[in-house]
Amino acid sequence: MAEHQRTYDLVVIGGGVNGAGIAMDASGRGLNVMLCEMNDLASATSSNSSKLVHGGLRYLEHYEFRLVKEALAERESLLGNAPHIMWPLRFRLPHRPHLRPAWMIRIGLFLYDNLAKRERLAGSNSIKFNTNSPMKPSITKGFEYSDGWVDDARLVVLCAQAAQEKGATIHTHTQCIRARRVGPLWELTLKNRRTDTEQTIHCKALINATGPWASHFFEDAIQTKAPKQIRLVKGSHIIVPKIHDEPQAYILQNEDNRIVFVIPYEDEFSLIGTTDVDYKGDPSKVKISQDEICYLCSVVNDHFSHTIGPEDIVWTYSGVRPLMDDERGEAQKASRDYTFELEAPDQQAPLLSIFGGKITTYRKLAEAATNAIAPFFPNSTPAWTKKTRLPGGDFESHESLTKAISARHSWLPTSLIQRYVRTYGTACYHFLEGCQAIDDLGEHFGASLYQKEIDYLVNYEWAISPEDILWRRTKMGLRLTNEQKNVLSSYLESCLSNPLNEQVAAQTPTPELAPIS
Repeated sequence: MAEHQRTYDLVVIGGGVNGAGIAMDASGRGLNVMLCEMNDLASATSSNSSKLVHGGLRYLEHYEFRLVKEALAERESLLGNAPHIMWPLRFRLPHRPHLRPAWMIRIGLFLYDNLAKRERLAGSNSIKFNTNSPMKPSITKGFEYSDGWVDDARLVVLCAQAAQEKGATIHTHTQCIRARRVGPLWELTLKNRRTDTEQTIHCKALINATGPWASHFFEDAIQTKAPKQIRLVKGSHIIVPKIHDEPQAYILQNEDNRIVFVIPYEDEFSLIGTTDVDYKGDPSKVKISQDEICYLCSVVNDHFSHTIGPEDIVWTYSGVRPLMDDERGEAQKASRDYTFELEAPDQQAPLLSIFGGKITTYRKLAEAATNAIAPFFPNSTPAWTKKTRLPGGDFESHESLTKAISARHSWLPTSLIQRYVRTYGTACYHFLEGCQAIDDLGEHFGASLYQKEIDYLVNYEWAISPEDILWRRTKMGLRLTNEQKNVLSSYLESCLSNPLNEQVAAQTPTPELAPIS
């Protein structure tokens, strides 16, 4: 049956972490699902976070105990579901008595340790900074606690792959430009933004998971007033050569009551952020300001002996968080919680809209969203994602998988194996299949990026541009020269000029990958 003639159970609009998570959850419950994203997967908010799976220690100050408890519980689940792209990370909090007294921090950390059950992460403790510390000599005491790291953009791609494995249809660069109810169905007009062609499809239920565009979707596509408004808050980050050699991240307090993270990043760098600035305008055009750069550098320089300036920055990124507009004053106090708006007039097709949310609670949000829509599908099956490994995550530890890959492919450099492990997990076996030497990986584009990996990303991860590959599927943009990036761009143009490749990239299910022996 031609796709434009099909009637889907559910169409999800928005290919960020919430949309991909809902598509995965719903397709696993037996629903016939389509996901549409107007750009690349994770091309907006979901690739521009602080890369943390965390409860949100600072949210306790705003009395968001339920949100923190839910996020802490989800942190445990997520670390088990995707060990290749998520792992525990210890955080150090230098104590500055004039900002927050020690008793207040201890109470906060006690709650953080005990609001939800901990199985994978160590509890908090007090620490002292000695002369070998990267801190300024005036900072002598602090605290340490546990949270988690996540490759945010890869999380979205893995959810989309898992959805596709369950039968979902994934369309990137496809925008829903019109949506209207026709009796018991939604009639959607979809525009392929690469070919400028349109098609019409129908579905029994529609989910608006467009993040920063959630309110605009009502006005632009449905042509009605949005039931809720989104508050857009810009968060910006900078990347610099690493400013210390320790494995821990740092959480820095500032005079304005905001906090800034300094996180070990891609072995050789430090990720510094974030800011909280109200934003007006097109979410796709957000970028860091000079004031934000100066702010982040200033907070770091107030704490660390190794100082930084704008000239040290090797990369910046900014994202817009779509937060619920709860009319709190400062941007940093806006709630990171989420809410749903279900509109289901009698005998008409339902619409579920997602407002707010954060990466750590994406799975719980997706489960709750599917629960909300499930009554319209009596044959749908129960929730299933809490303990399900994401694609490539079927292994015990980074060390064990590194050893297994090395035994199978002893010619691979250890550093490259480690990158494959934390990027693809066991899925790297797919593009290593049949390779007996480094030359079998094909053309070398620079650093450790080879043709086999590029082909895999095009054919199985919806990548079509250098940006997709260098900044979302990997972070190799930090290491390739401009000339090497141009060579990659030319290769992708020739690769995607073959219509078969576009068809494969859009429709091929994620392959069954070799298990660990």
